Amino acid sequence: MDKSRRTFIGTTLMRAAMAVSLPEIVKAAGISSAPKIRIQENDVVLFQGDSITDAGRDKENKAPNNSRALGTGYAFLAAANLLNTHASKQLTIYNRGISGNKVYQLADRWEEDCLALKPNVLSILIGVNDFWHKFDGKYDGTIQVYRDDYRKLIDRTLTALPGVKLVIGEPFAVNNVKAVTDAWYPDFDEYRRAAREIATEYGAAFIPYQRVFDEAAKVAAPSYWTGDGVHASLAGAQLMAEAWLAAVK
Repeated sequence: MDKSRRTFIGTTLMRAAMAVSLPEIVKAAGISSAPKIRIQENDVVLFQGDSITDAGRDKENKAPNNSRALGTGYAFLAAANLLNTHASKQLTIYNRGISGNKVYQLADRWEEDCLALKPNVLSILIGVNDFWHKFDGKYDGTIQVYRDDYRKLIDRTLTALPGVKLVIGEPFAVNNVKAVTDAWYPDFDEYRRAAREIATEYGAAFIPYQRVFDEAAKVAAPSYWTGDGVHASLAGAQLMAEAWLAAVK
């Protein structure tokens, strides 16, 4: 394919993505425009998870509301929106995602990286590594281990922070983009279902990221939204932030 044709295709995909706004994609994914969680004055908001949340943040920088500490992904974009929209509420926003983490690794660092920060709003996106690392033979956890570890983590959190408002993101993967193939299915879908079940069980706001990316793929090629099927592109990160903000305002 020559350069001019690649440029034409790239431009066409971008125009297609712009033709349908991100809020419309989010709405098509079934996320209500009525937020489940309302931001209050002096809220502490914490984003937790793996590399999708981490997004290259400076882990030496512990400061809240800091661009280097928030990374370059959906957490940064959602935080920027919150800080702008709620400028008078004196919000404190942290990102403590760490690349490669599975649920048990969140638990290992939970005291310092969650409970000590005393969040009022706790957002967790975890699960793709619990499957991916098992799929690659690097981890021997099962779907039941994922469920059990996740519930223990939330029970521990609610014991220490009984008033915390929970946001649970659905683990997602975009098929046929590099790392993600048909071999992931149907096993990976069990992790998605488990996250939804846990969100329902604990009354958490649930972000159906899989449906969000599925809807986005109708607008532009899947590779426009993610480079490897798991990690969001810049456009994908904005899409995720838009979905997150539909549940938290």
